[in-house]
Amino acid sequence: MTLRGAPGETEMELSLARKETVAEGVVRLTLRRPDSGPVPSWEPGAHIDVTVAPGLVRQYSLCGDPADRSALQVAVLREPAGRGGSRAVHDDLAEGDVLPIRGPRNNFRLRPAGRYLFVAGGIGITPLIPMIAAVQAGEADWRLVYGGRSRDSMAFRTELCHAYGDRVTVCPQDETGLLDLDSLLTEPLPGTAVYCCGPAALLAAVEARCAAWPAGSLHVERFTPVQDPGLRTTFEISLASSGRTLTVTSEHSILETLEEAGVAVLSSCREGTCGTCETAVLAGEPEHRDSLLTEEERAACDTMMICVSRSRSSRLVLDL
Repeated sequence: MTLRGAPGETEMELSLARKETVAEGVVRLTLRRPDSGPVPSWEPGAHIDVTVAPGLVRQYSLCGDPADRSALQVAVLREPAGRGGSRAVHDDLAEGDVLPIRGPRNNFRLRPAGRYLFVAGGIGITPLIPMIAAVQAGEADWRLVYGGRSRDSMAFRTELCHAYGDRVTVCPQDETGLLDLDSLLTEPLPGTAVYCCGPAALLAAVEARCAAWPAGSLHVERFTPVQDPGLRTTFEISLASSGRTLTVTSEHSILETLEEAGVAVLSSCREGTCGTCETAVLAGEPEHRDSLLTEEERAACDTMMICVSRSRSSRLVLDL
């Protein structure tokens, strides 16, 4: 089993070589090594952690060309109601700034399929761009349906339409309304993989309509955590490497409990959306509250995101 947040991930500093506006409220950052060396390799669907300001670490999908080892590219939407990361990117970062990054990490891998349907909402287009390029290069059948508030707010719209023609359907909400998901998804299409990224409401709507599709057809990436079910019980965790046993109270997460006990673990989003803190489970039954694991991965009970997930059993044994 390969853990998404396994130790040994690349940590390095990259220079902001270019910052450019690519749509209304969206900037693209091109990051290069100060010594002009190659950046880490990555595959479509991957993201990186970027320290955009002291204490502000954010995850951004890579939207460039995986074959281009000279730079990494991400696009960032300004979110006025956010927690400050996008404001720091838009208002404070300048070309020449050096930014610590970690990764790449891939929670949204492109799987082999007979055909592909890509559904993007707003800035959710970013991880789909390199996927589409890979699928096109492999000569697979595919289609993109791309929704957004308006044409001006839809990053990379012009480039996608120019490169791929009628494979791309652009649906600005102020012109066409919400995406017509009923006609798009109500009838299951055998052999089709659906990849969707965008706002939580879009993901929920797509999930509902794909409920009758064959298992494993739908692949989503979330920018926001799933709703916390609320009930939090007390349980124990045992650390396999040391034999230590710690009590996780209802007021604390596993991650917080480990940190308070002086156990060093990698973490980033603390919301169950990035995968940095993924930890192997050797015994016990996790209660998954993350936004990443598939139903098959959850049923296996061999890994969990310790920043948000808890335990159904009275004790968990973790590979720590």
